[in-house]
Amino acid sequence: MNCLHLRARRLWIAAALAFLLPWLPQARAQTAAWPDKPVRIVVPFGAGGSTDALARIVGEKLSAAIGQPVVIENRAGAAGAIGAASVAKAPADGYTLLIATSSTHAVLPNLRSLPYDVQRDFTPVARLATAPNVLVVSPQLKVGSVAELVALAKQRALPMNYSSSGNGSVTHLIGADFAQRAGVRTTHVPYKTGIQALPDLHGGQIDFAFDSIVWTLPQSQAGKVKALAIGSAQRSPLAPDLPTLREAGFADFDGTTWFALMAPAGLDAAIVERLNREVNAVLRDPDLRAQFQRQGAEALGGTPQELSALVREDGQRWASVIRTGGIKIDQ
Repeated sequence: MNCLHLRARRLWIAAALAFLLPWLPQARAQTAAWPDKPVRIVVPFGAGGSTDALARIVGEKLSAAIGQPVVIENRAGAAGAIGAASVAKAPADGYTLLIATSSTHAVLPNLRSLPYDVQRDFTPVARLATAPNVLVVSPQLKVGSVAELVALAKQRALPMNYSSSGNGSVTHLIGADFAQRAGVRTTHVPYKTGIQALPDLHGGQIDFAFDSIVWTLPQSQAGKVKALAIGSAQRSPLAPDLPTLREAGFADFDGTTWFALMAPAGLDAAIVERLNREVNAVLRDPDLRAQFQRQGAEALGGTPQELSALVREDGQRWASVIRTGGIKIDQ
């Protein structure tokens, strides 16, 4: 490099520094000051559900940790897309966060056009929890195991009906994945919530369903449905006698729902690091873990990179199930 080029390069660097330096103290001050006002966590579903319950548990613990109120805001609609989109468009200042789920970040992007991009429009913060779904059948079927259910489905002339908590929901796709792996024909019957299908499951109009352990376990104990297996990798402490689908021969079967904390894209790395550290700390709290367990959930935690990988890999998995089943939903 000749002297003229070297001198020009030095002048360019000096000019760039002269422009940037006045802003650096302000940026450092903003990061150091976080948080100096309430933090808002958007739940993309209605109040009273499992996502809302977990968000409120985390919010209470996180508020104590950061010394600021954490406000939970429910923004339901479009299977979680409305709430997720609102956070994607929010300022990346650490004061607006999202409870992302399997639905908002792994399922919906493969089913419809969305006003956000899960990779481009969010900053991963931390995984929060995973919750298993349970395979339950109508007591009218008189089956006592997964193998008996599959054998009965293959003998039937007509497809078996299975219910879910909505068209395009995680429980819809878990049921589809199970049917594809079992090699049985099924008809999907969506309901607004899983528990709304209970009378039809009990009466035999619906043959089987996958849904939250929180309501399926008590209903199974009451004889309204029969629980056959759980979709998690290991048995649940809430139902230690209930085998997993993997034990029943469905290798690597994953019938869980995950929950995570996201921020808008572009959040300062120092705030991401602080948030991740605080969230992981509260997730180790024994009281929080006990509250999660009562919701049928297991605390996870981990790095932003692990969350990013989860979104990518789970999205690929559900994309395969959707393609194989030719699954479509109304836009």
